[in-house]
Amino acid sequence: MKRLIVSHRTTYRYAESVSFGPHRMMLRPRDSHEMRLISATLTTSLPAEFAWTYDVFGNEVCTGVFTGQAGELSIESRLEIERFASAVPTNHLTGGEAPFPVTYSADETIDLGAAMLASADDYPDDLRLWIAGAPKRHPGGARDLLTGLCQEIHGEFAYVTRFEQSTQDPAVTFANRSGACRDFAALFIAAARLLGFGARFVSGYLFDPPPEGGAPILQGAGASHAWADVYLPDIGWIEFDPTNGLVASDRLIRIAAVREPHQAIPISGSFIGTPTAFIGLWVGVDVEEVEEAGLSPYR
Repeated sequence: MKRLIVSHRTTYRYAESVSFGPHRMMLRPRDSHEMRLISATLTTSLPAEFAWTYDVFGNEVCTGVFTGQAGELSIESRLEIERFASAVPTNHLTGGEAPFPVTYSADETIDLGAAMLASADDYPDDLRLWIAGAPKRHPGGARDLLTGLCQEIHGEFAYVTRFEQSTQDPAVTFANRSGACRDFAALFIAAARLLGFGARFVSGYLFDPPPEGGAPILQGAGASHAWADVYLPDIGWIEFDPTNGLVASDRLIRIAAVREPHQAIPISGSFIGTPTAFIGLWVGVDVEEVEEAGLSPYR
């Protein structure tokens, strides 16, 4: 078990004093058997009233309504969590693999719903052929296929930092063989859905302690991170991070799981002022391990 402190700081800067519309924030995780929330604080540079709700997926959402005007708005989230090792993704009844092609029960098919919808008609031929050929490139069961696809994207596509909030279309990521973490997650999800899996987009953070005297080895640390969940019968949701080739890793700190990337933007809102007032946005994320303890996860 790791005890971690996550600090997420966002600062908006303007050329003049502006006022602000409501801001929607997805910065707080829910407790689970893999992650226990010890404490959570949310502070802002302007006075604000907070309203906490759940979205349609059960993620925690905070809406902040600000008072006053300023040339800068800062929002800081600080979490203290206990992150337990993720379970090995095997069938809890047989201890084995899920077969491929995957077969969901009638209830699972209904409940997964839109998480299974693929958009193959929108994909160019080369992308559809690449996805269709994945079972031959990564033979075995469902987990072998998904793990191989995750590691294939990690090994053959170049990671780039993009400052736009939007996510690339999977066809663009595939054609360029490059993208940011959210682009790789979207490509992986598109492939998984076309192969018959239920898949969803996950946002959160990455714990990447640098080796002694060295630099961090994972891509996506120092900012919000994104990866994918895939649902397998009798196994459940498994995390796949194609940016780093990780599967069911305790390096991943989940905040929200949604159907599409635009539903998981950490902070979104508006300002009231002249159209040219906005100067820029700065975001910083730190994830620090503060202690180790031999506690058992809450089940």
